[in-house]
Amino acid sequence: MKIALIKETKTPVDNRVPLTPDQVATLNHEYPGSEIVVQSSDIRAFSDEEYLQAGVKVVEDVSDCDILFGIKEAKISTLIPQKHYFFFGHIAKMQEYNRPLLQTFLSQDITFSDYEYLVDDEGIRLCAFGWWAGAVGIYYTLRGYGLKTKTFELPQPDIHFTLVKLIENLKATPLPQVRLLVTGTGRVSQGAQYVLENIGAQRMSEDAYLSNRPVDKLSFFVASLPNIVCRKDGGNYSRHDFANNPQAYKSDFMRWARHTDILVTAHYWDSNAPIYLDESDLQNPDNHIRTIGDVTCDIMGSIKSTIRPSTHAAPFYDYDPQTKQEAPLFSNINNITVMAVDTCPNALPRDASRYFGDMLIPHVFKPLLEGLGDSSKVINESTIVKDGKLTPHFSYLTNFSKG
Repeated sequence: MKIALIKETKTPVDNRVPLTPDQVATLNHEYPGSEIVVQSSDIRAFSDEEYLQAGVKVVEDVSDCDILFGIKEAKISTLIPQKHYFFFGHIAKMQEYNRPLLQTFLSQDITFSDYEYLVDDEGIRLCAFGWWAGAVGIYYTLRGYGLKTKTFELPQPDIHFTLVKLIENLKATPLPQVRLLVTGTGRVSQGAQYVLENIGAQRMSEDAYLSNRPVDKLSFFVASLPNIVCRKDGGNYSRHDFANNPQAYKSDFMRWARHTDILVTAHYWDSNAPIYLDESDLQNPDNHIRTIGDVTCDIMGSIKSTIRPSTHAAPFYDYDPQTKQEAPLFSNINNITVMAVDTCPNALPRDASRYFGDMLIPHVFKPLLEGLGDSSKVINESTIVKDGKLTPHFSYLTNFSKG
């Protein structure tokens, strides 16, 4: 078997890799009957030279490889018929902009497995960048708050930025004495909490957070779903009930918005769930939030000020609650400054790639290299297209694929 790490072709560019040079070298040593090569690229967080120094072959042409691994969607023009691809495809939720990608998989007899659907028996994702999104999301959001209020400045991350450097920068900065709310309890939230705890931010109780007492340092609370929704009929929250009857619930977010200076959204949201902050909430004089780091980046989703994604080069934009439209950045202190970078982990590409590779190796690479790919439940359940045909689990995409 021959496997290739393909160069990223999506714009804006992504610097992450499925495997670091050391990880590729280790696998090539452990499985001498197979080979992993790397397609030459000048944008990776790890250079061609670093792969070469690790003893990994760097090539231009990957047409002789059986399985091709990337991070983001490959350009349609680069796809090779009858190959097996792994990357984040963004098609299983019927994302309209990637319909042509799915159609190409089908017409060119391609097999495609999506990292997003590599899950265990409980449906928990096995290979994801969520933790890193939360860590970077906190940094970007605090950086935006400092620029907005002109009280402190944090450096923009570059390709060699690390988690250690990120935390060192925050610890060396006089952070604001404000309340920060993190929503959600999953991996994204855990990454955000890790940074907050390691920079000395104060975790508050619910009662203390919702009081009017001033804080003497950056202070935060982590709000789970029962904290931010309530039943419309006044009944008690139930996780099972919410999952099956989300329409029976309404947002209870304003009680938090009254006391929050900075909001970092790290929750999972479904379109059937309540909208947590709608346009009228954002206009409400009681809403104290003026900086939002929407790490989940649900466009016009649970937080209506997230009207578009932003980029690493330009992470922030202002939302005017009165006009409900984007306004010039930092033009008015009453505007809401939004951070909505949808590829936050790319700010720490070397750290995040190493972490991602450590997860991919046992769940994907080793089964493939041991000849167990066809019998791997994890791989099979992540495979959306097999030899140009939708797999049974994703057959619901049939009409979508036909337009």
